[in-house]
Amino acid sequence: MNPFDGSVSPRHEEAEDAAAEGRCPWARFSSWLECVCVVTFDLELGQAIEVRRLAYLGDTQFSFRMRQSVGRRGSRFRDDIYNRDAPVTLQREVSHFCGYVYFRQVKDVSVKRGYFQKSLVLLSRLPYTHMFHMLLQIIAPEYFEKLEPCLEAVCNEIDQWPSPEPGLTLNLPVMGVVLQVRIPSKTDKPGGSPLRQTAKENLLPAPTVLPTIHELDLFKCFQSMLIHLQMLWELVLLGEPLVIMAPSPTISSETVLALISSICPLKFCSDFRPYFTIHDSEFREYTTRTQAPPNVVLGVTNPFFIKTFQTWPHIIRLGETKMAGDLPKQIKVKKLAKLKTLDTKPGIYTAYKTFLHKDKILIKRLLKGIQRKRPSEVQSAILRRHLLELTQSFIIPLERYMASLMPLQRSVTPWKTPPQIRPFSQDEFMATLDHSGPQLTSVLKGDWMGLYRKFFRSPNFDGWYRHRHREMVQKLECLHLEVICDADLLGWTKDKSEVEIVDLVLKLREKLIKAQRQQLQVKDGVMDKLDAFIKSIISSLPDDLQTVLSTH
Repeated sequence: MNPFDGSVSPRHEEAEDAAAEGRCPWARFSSWLECVCVVTFDLELGQAIEVRRLAYLGDTQFSFRMRQSVGRRGSRFRDDIYNRDAPVTLQREVSHFCGYVYFRQVKDVSVKRGYFQKSLVLLSRLPYTHMFHMLLQIIAPEYFEKLEPCLEAVCNEIDQWPSPEPGLTLNLPVMGVVLQVRIPSKTDKPGGSPLRQTAKENLLPAPTVLPTIHELDLFKCFQSMLIHLQMLWELVLLGEPLVIMAPSPTISSETVLALISSICPLKFCSDFRPYFTIHDSEFREYTTRTQAPPNVVLGVTNPFFIKTFQTWPHIIRLGETKMAGDLPKQIKVKKLAKLKTLDTKPGIYTAYKTFLHKDKILIKRLLKGIQRKRPSEVQSAILRRHLLELTQSFIIPLERYMASLMPLQRSVTPWKTPPQIRPFSQDEFMATLDHSGPQLTSVLKGDWMGLYRKFFRSPNFDGWYRHRHREMVQKLECLHLEVICDADLLGWTKDKSEVEIVDLVLKLREKLIKAQRQQLQVKDGVMDKLDAFIKSIISSLPDDLQTVLSTH
């Protein structure tokens, strides 16, 4: 695809080369980015988009997220292959785009406002926050000097990159730099070791190794809210309506993304906007007072929103990061009624009471780490490990119960439709907690059962259950195909009528097509064996039936 709408376009001969290789022009580019946008601000016109239409953004580097326009479709097949093997939290967005911004503002006396203001924006379906911001740090300064010709060269380089494939370590050259990244896979152990440079690589120049493509500096994002970490985790887990009021788009977007990631490996299934402005198309939808606030996490900077969001149940007002001696000043929990004026002080404005107690040992460890000047990346690793273990303690009982709903493998036979997965019973699940609940893996005390009951009413439970149920259905389909493959199908057909045999062929063909479409991971050789069986059965039928089946 052409990543630009006219002002920067691929060379004609490059499109012909791509066609000769059997791939669509810009196909590799499209596997990483949807497009590159240049956004400028004009005093007379307001926001003016030089390459593609987008709302006015902010300053420095930050992220945003926006809905895909109605009627637009991506490559479903490409997304399915990637999403099948990617961790659920890093799958391609289906209905939203992720935006990564590098904004530059410099003095310019020729401009009425006295400043040159322009943003370079990468738009993608991939939530690779760290990687794309690193990419912007490489290409944006050069772009502001050389403008569009520089972008065309960069896009041509990206179009030569291999597509992101979960589990692979890739070397991605751009502007004389080689970024080495590992694309996470769903088979990775959560909280595993970061990427290390391999000794066998012999690249010139030496690659810049990114230890992560998506993780943020959690400690920097949470350092003023460490004592409220348990509350923040619960609010995100339950998908509660939450507004982050920050002094800059950078702090806003990083805080929202850090909050969303706090429940990994569970996917956050509500909407979230790292940087939300009055120009967003959902502004009216999300600020109406005629209904309850939606299940969404919004990051904002405009003081106007203080009045707009007064009816929301949970608001976090952040200030500039300042250190009080050796320790960051911790914001306090305050009543919503105090959120009235534009000079509202930093704080968490909510009446929410946590179900679980704070982990005081963790908080003391982190605060002591600050006093001892422990590196931020180490503090973040401690935080991430704690949040991962907390989420796993919560989700493991659900996973264990969900697995018990799966039919026994011996009940899957070749001659019958696969048995149904038993329905999820909340009461039955709650009864399992006494002997296999989160207390087996977590030292935290509190009302775990109350937390589960509220979680069942959240979008995160609905999303988790739908995803797990779909995986289990596909697993049953795989088992059924394997059982069919091991059965004596030829022997079964010997005493059957032509109608019964044709019906079997049609059903088997339908299952094969469905398995191929869904990219089901069956044992090696199963698909080929069934395909060969279908062909052999068809060849044994009368010519007229062979003709009908070959055109069916």
